[in-house]
Amino acid sequence: MSKTAQIKWTLNHITPSDDHQVENMSVAEMEKASNFHKSFPQYEVTPLTPLNNLADYLGLKRLYVKDEAYRFGLNAFKVLGGSYAIARYIAQQLGKDVSELPYHVLTSDKLREEFGQATFFTATDGNHGRGIAWAANKLRQKCVVRMPKGTTRTRLENIAKENATVTIENLNYDECVRMAAKEAAETEHGIMVQDTAWEGYEEIPTWIMQGYGTLAMEADKQLEQDGSRPTHVFVQAGVGSLAGAVIGYFANRFKENPPVMVVVEANAADCLYRSAMQADGSRVNVTGDMLTIMAGLACGEANTVSWDILRNHASAFVSCPDWVSANGTRIYGSPLRGDRQVISGESGSVTMGLLHAVMTRPEYKDLKEALKLDENSEVLLVSSEGDTDPDRYREIVWEGLCGSDKEPFADIP
Repeated sequence: MSKTAQIKWTLNHITPSDDHQVENMSVAEMEKASNFHKSFPQYEVTPLTPLNNLADYLGLKRLYVKDEAYRFGLNAFKVLGGSYAIARYIAQQLGKDVSELPYHVLTSDKLREEFGQATFFTATDGNHGRGIAWAANKLRQKCVVRMPKGTTRTRLENIAKENATVTIENLNYDECVRMAAKEAAETEHGIMVQDTAWEGYEEIPTWIMQGYGTLAMEADKQLEQDGSRPTHVFVQAGVGSLAGAVIGYFANRFKENPPVMVVVEANAADCLYRSAMQADGSRVNVTGDMLTIMAGLACGEANTVSWDILRNHASAFVSCPDWVSANGTRIYGSPLRGDRQVISGESGSVTMGLLHAVMTRPEYKDLKEALKLDENSEVLLVSSEGDTDPDRYREIVWEGLCGSDKEPFADIP
């Protein structure tokens, strides 16, 4: 896609709600999820990478990226939500608190005898389903995953390796969600574990979002150790679950003076941006194939839980063409001398591409000023995935997929 495709944005002028969902993302709730994740033998805090030279180049005080490519060896953050939701569900069924079910208890023969075996259904473009499949496999439960058209074989095979039943359907993401939900309802001990919410299905998505909060809490503590406090947080959104978790966490953490918090979407699936443009609090759905390289963000119907948080606490909503994400992947992959390389897939890198465009391209000066980005800004980004689709990653970085439309020597008379 040519760079003639423009970034679209709006500040948040949405009619506020009663704001009852943000309390679910409290520091106390995130601590509970974090303690659960710490019980896993695979647990390690993922890196918070400072990009000091890039910050100088862009005219910022500090720039950090939370690098989720290192999460549990799965190359993406999604497993945080799925594993916690499965544990919360099992705890609920047994009448226990999740604190009573750390990893070694969940995987024990005793718990298997008490709980039996459930089948966890989900729909995914790749990372969420892989996380659910991995968690179900570790906990000796069953898993069924439905994937939308356009999903790559690599993503399917990664899920199949976790002993899940997985198919690619001739449906878009939101249609796959409905398919999986119907199958779960028709299956004995079938449970839908989806990282989006709708009316009547909000408890499990809330647990998933609380699981995602582990990365926000880690980043907050890492920033504090480095003597930093974020003035700006940029977070990408598909249905908005990660964005709701991160923004909800920081809204609770800094109630009196929250950071400027920006929601970033793919323009082919910018349901949150469109909802923000409508500004009356209702949600606008995006339908159709939603073709974008940002496969993890190709979701057209907002999570009702996260939407309630975002409408009250997001500062701005931004809709990005594919070139923004591709540029972000290349910037991460080719760091300035002295900065560390970050391998960031196309759904992980869009916030970097946006930040770079806003700070370097004169046509986005109004957005830069509206967000109050300047030499005093301390910016936090989340790279939510590594090269989860290695072929696509190489197309972007090596072959210039969705590259610049600049011509060499064009400015020379």
